[in-house]
Amino acid sequence: MTVKQKVMKAVQSLPDDASYEDAMERLLFLAKIEKGVRQADARQTVAHVKIRQKMKRWLK
Repeated sequence: MTVKQKVMKAVQSLPDDASYEDAMERLLFLAKIEKGVRQADARQTVAHVKIRQKMKRWLK
């Protein structure tokens, strides 16, 4: 599916009273998911243990 087709599908799935902000948020959300999937496929991820360590430091 092309990006244009994905955008059209996402916009068509919004409720009739959706705002421009709703549409932009949906598209950004879907783009970030796709980016994350590509990164995971390329094994560009961070180990769960490392994330827990970072979160522990952030939440102090």
